[in-house]
Amino acid sequence: MENIREYMYAREKVTLSEFAFLTEKTRGRDIPIPPCPIRTEFGRDRDRITHSKAFRRLMHKTQVFLGPEDDHYRTRMSHTLEVTQIARTIARALRLNEDLTEAIALGHDLGHTPFGHAGERVLQKCYSPDFTHYKQSLRVVEKLENDGEGLNLTWEVRDGIVNHTGDHIAATLEGVIVKYADRIAYINHDIDDAERAKILHPEDIPSELREVLGNNSSARIACMVAAVVKASDGKPVISMEPTVQEATNKLRDFLFKAVYTNPRAKGEEIKVEAMLGRMYEYFVSHPEEMGDELQKQVNEEGVERVVCDYIAGMTDRYALNKYKDIFLPKMWK
Repeated sequence: MENIREYMYAREKVTLSEFAFLTEKTRGRDIPIPPCPIRTEFGRDRDRITHSKAFRRLMHKTQVFLGPEDDHYRTRMSHTLEVTQIARTIARALRLNEDLTEAIALGHDLGHTPFGHAGERVLQKCYSPDFTHYKQSLRVVEKLENDGEGLNLTWEVRDGIVNHTGDHIAATLEGVIVKYADRIAYINHDIDDAERAKILHPEDIPSELREVLGNNSSARIACMVAAVVKASDGKPVISMEPTVQEATNKLRDFLFKAVYTNPRAKGEEIKVEAMLGRMYEYFVSHPEEMGDELQKQVNEEGVERVVCDYIAGMTDRYALNKYKDIFLPKMWK
């Protein structure tokens, strides 16, 4: 059994690109543990993430549309799986480390708030302007999961998680792949969901963008993925072919106007923000109602930090039910 892991490490040296991150070079974990005889360290991280409670909660967290009745709209879980699929496709084509890529992709949104970015805005206002879902994802895997022990992931996976968005750049090419895959996934599945909701029609997308990227989700994803592979193959950086990159950026800008700020799609977010803001204030004043298991954390880190974690970890339906329990009158039985 011991030879299986050693064989996989030896195989990486032969089969992966010279720019791939080899598993044996990991900086390791904050708390050293004996190696697994049949999994790489990054494969082990992948399994720790998929077995975590935070990962399971993603299935009941909003992606764009709040609590849709149609079962086919994306959730934070389906988004994560689509990002993972795209990221692994790119990593395989470039002969980079798929286990590392997969672990980062599966963990990149673990700290996302309920009700999408509306929840994030509430915690930025109530708790700290520095609150972000990607920093919270890192906090989930380092501190909050496993009854406060964290998942004890490798440094490279944690680095990829916290640097998957914005101007941040991961230390590994595998982490940068996830950043591209995240954008490719959400641009295309958000268009798909907006079309399902009749907020957007295929012909609404500017014709010059359709000419470059394609006329449907499948074609656009194939185009964007191919553009990343072609621009990055044999190079120590991850990039996208300029023409496709420009069109992708313009398509994202178009989505902000047509979908992300569309009152039909986002009109209920005002109610969401009011609801979560009120719950934040309530639990700061009544921390004992968060449960006995959180009281130790309150003593160690302060009530506002714990309330922030508590609300960020809620699913949409848990938040709604908790709000009803606290603020709506119950009928006499």
